[in-house]
Amino acid sequence: MEHINLVETFSEFKEFKNIDRETMMHIIEEIFRHMLIKRFGTDENFDIIVNIDKGDLEIWRNREIVEDDNIEDDNLEIALSEAIKIEPDFEVGEEVSEEMKLMDFGRREILTIRQNLIAKIQEYEKDNVYKKYREKIGEIITGEVYQVWKKEILVLDDEYIELILPKSEQIPSDFYRKGDTIRAVVSKVEMKNNNPAIILSRTSPVFLERLFEVEVPEVYDGLITIKNIVRVPGERAKIAVESYDDRIDPVGACVGMKGSRIHGIVRELKNENIDVINFTSNPSLYITRALSPAKMTSIKIDDENKRAEVFMKPDQVSLAIGKGGFNIKLAGRLTGYEIDVYRDTDTDFEDVDLQEFSDEIDQWIIDALKEIGCDTAKSVLEITVEDLVTRTDLEVETIKEVVRILRTEFE
Repeated sequence: MEHINLVETFSEFKEFKNIDRETMMHIIEEIFRHMLIKRFGTDENFDIIVNIDKGDLEIWRNREIVEDDNIEDDNLEIALSEAIKIEPDFEVGEEVSEEMKLMDFGRREILTIRQNLIAKIQEYEKDNVYKKYREKIGEIITGEVYQVWKKEILVLDDEYIELILPKSEQIPSDFYRKGDTIRAVVSKVEMKNNNPAIILSRTSPVFLERLFEVEVPEVYDGLITIKNIVRVPGERAKIAVESYDDRIDPVGACVGMKGSRIHGIVRELKNENIDVINFTSNPSLYITRALSPAKMTSIKIDDENKRAEVFMKPDQVSLAIGKGGFNIKLAGRLTGYEIDVYRDTDTDFEDVDLQEFSDEIDQWIIDALKEIGCDTAKSVLEITVEDLVTRTDLEVETIKEVVRILRTEFE
């Protein structure tokens, strides 16, 4: 049978990665049957045989033998005089099978068939990719960075399917070059302009949850349940865990011996500080644990308005708030309470409000100190110079000058 570029077309089809042989044969047969219906009005009397490996396709037309003067449909019937040219023993009422040559359809039809085949298979592959990744939403994917752009990164999986990691879904300190290996969670899958768009994320709490499942067997097996996760990607995360098995210490299991289990997660998240705490249904205890490492002296809970007033010693306030206010913000999101931190004034009556030093200390410096919870002179003096520099990002000389001014007040 004359193939007229059909073998060449079949070899192109073999390049498609996500279509099995049986499906490919079904699509090819479907396209040719559509062509037959368009030309003859029906395909019921045709047999199509596809051999992808050889690049071979056969079309056989079956017609009933009738007397020469009784032909009503030359597609379904053949004259006896024509039938005996094929086989002299044929008689009226028998069926004749003839192979149709592909060239009989004309070059224009052949080209249309070829284009339709490629379009149909591309459409099937796109749909297949979409369905495959819809089932992978929430799973970790490992891929290779193929292209780095300003607003997103193009990643290829092991089947060379294109995945997108937007800038907004990257940890701020992430930096990748072409060829780097990347891990992220499948966040969203949608069709855009008839193409599957697979969006990855490294900032999603789900990514952190999956990392714990990888590193902590008890989490993967369901012995430890992750109740809630909140993150400021690249900065800090808090994760509440619980175990129904009294023999298992959920926090200890998640952290591992000398931090062995959590270290891998921290490295993957670019040194994100991860606090693992025991979940409890007791709001006061839950908030107390969530504000760790700060220690409070008392707490007042307003369950109706979901607010909590926390009182603690001056040296603990800055710990509770944390650098950039991340600790208290995450504690609030984790517990579902709006948390207000107050200095326990019963412990110190001779302190001086930091604002009273505005004539000696620039306001922007006072504001920086207040942001870490230091609103009085003694709350600043109770913290070392090194810690103040780390928490405020102020210069060492600036901190030393502030400390000198404040100490003078108490001398």
